[in-house]
Amino acid sequence: MTALTAEAPVAPRPRTTKGSSSGRRWMRHAVRWIVIPLGTVLVTTFLVFAALSLTPGDPVAQILGGKATDEQRALLRQQLGLDQPLVLRYINWVLAFVRGDMGTSYTYHTPVSSVIAPRLEITIQLVTFSALIIFIVGIGLGLLGGLAIRIRPAVAGVVALLISVPSYVAATALLGVFAVSLRWFPSFGAGQPGVDRLWHLTLPAIALSVSWVAYMTQISMASIDDQRAKEHVRTAIGRGLPTRVVVRKHVLRNAGVPIVTAAGLTLAALVAGSVVVETAFTLDGVGSLLVRSVGTKDVPVVLAISVLIVIVYVVAMAVVDLLHVALDPSLRLRKGRV
Repeated sequence: MTALTAEAPVAPRPRTTKGSSSGRRWMRHAVRWIVIPLGTVLVTTFLVFAALSLTPGDPVAQILGGKATDEQRALLRQQLGLDQPLVLRYINWVLAFVRGDMGTSYTYHTPVSSVIAPRLEITIQLVTFSALIIFIVGIGLGLLGGLAIRIRPAVAGVVALLISVPSYVAATALLGVFAVSLRWFPSFGAGQPGVDRLWHLTLPAIALSVSWVAYMTQISMASIDDQRAKEHVRTAIGRGLPTRVVVRKHVLRNAGVPIVTAAGLTLAALVAGSVVVETAFTLDGVGSLLVRSVGTKDVPVVLAISVLIVIVYVVAMAVVDLLHVALDPSLRLRKGRV
């Protein structure tokens, strides 16, 4: 008689459904592109808000002057919300900013947007001019130093000299030589729109880009050296492939990833670095406005400019991330996996 044995049912293996995989991927994208940038903006602006609130000085006294009565000061303090706790004031500012209301300048007594808008154009033009100089000259010198061994010592010497020059030192030297002594360029002001504006911004753009040119040159040279030392590059050269083909397909393409990262960081830093240069050359841009607003404790203007700087940084990093994926297919494959 044959004994019948019942086999225990085998539990099915858990499988990751397509829907759950897609959901997790969208969650990662939301964290990467929304949560982190938004958190960066909120933390940065809160720190600026708190720092301005805790520094000595009373914006109410500055607005009304020394002849105002205590009743007038108390009324204005209530109107500005300065009698509320710090956190509540910050929340109210965020809610108003989301609605498109940047507030009213304590100094100019006009909406902050109308104070920043005409000055933002000058800063954008200055940063764009400087970025072009940095990327063309810096990456160009880096390619020469990394690929042409004979001129590498000369490029390294130039880099060592320029990277130690702060923007304010470069501005002072350029003003003294080319504006005062030689009188080739104007010494102050942004000039009229067009060619005259470009002429006025030449020295400020050079002063802002000097040390960053050296930085981009260093990054470019180091990236090329790193790629040339890779085993697959040496193998390709050993197999007799033309050097120009190896350089174009293997060295330059892979070296572009760190160069793009450095370019994004540089572009974001130029906005903050424009403060010193605009002050030195008496440019009425956002940078010089920020310096004056901090001195007068014009909180709405300082906060609005801080948000703009953080947004530039966040957008620059997002563009860098997209360029990384375009330059390195392996990143595209890894980001497509669950």
